[in-house]
Amino acid sequence: MTTHAVPAARAVPAAHAVDLDTLLRQHEVEQLYSYESALLDAHQYEEWVDLFTEDTHYFMPLRRTMTRRQLHLEFTKPGEMAYFDEDKQFLRTRAKKFATGTSWAEDPPSRTRHLITNVRVTGDSGDELVVQSNFLLYRTRLKSDTDQWVGRREDTLRRTENGLAIAKRFVYLDQTVLQSGNLSNFF
Repeated sequence: MTTHAVPAARAVPAAHAVDLDTLLRQHEVEQLYSYESALLDAHQYEEWVDLFTEDTHYFMPLRRTMTRRQLHLEFTKPGEMAYFDEDKQFLRTRAKKFATGTSWAEDPPSRTRHLITNVRVTGDSGDELVVQSNFLLYRTRLKSDTDQWVGRREDTLRRTENGLAIAKRFVYLDQTVLQSGNLSNFF
């Protein structure tokens, strides 16, 4: 009979040790993202827009294939061509249009699943958090249309009297060419 030695447990390096406040902050952020995903997947777009601050900036640049030396030019900048470059009023207008049933790209509505992972708080000024996360958005429409978008998000979350709100969201797709017929969804 062969036995396998179990490796000894390793202590977490001090640089990666986490205190209770850090765990609670991480939990608060992840709960916001879980709630946000549930709203989007249930087509509750107007409630989703309420998660954003009045001065929000929602931006999804184009991605271009570049050489290593030109990677700093891979994504377009605000003010340049983008899939989305919106404020809260524009988000609200899109959400209301979906609710009317007059948006041909969403009638019948898409079935979506928003998966958010690798959530990392990378900055904390007290009133605002800088958060990076990865996402997979799966969408199926009609009988057999399917689309997937994969990428990362860089958010600024602001503490308000109602909890955390999204003050800025930049969405960076991994794809350079989109195969979908439209972008009638939120990331």
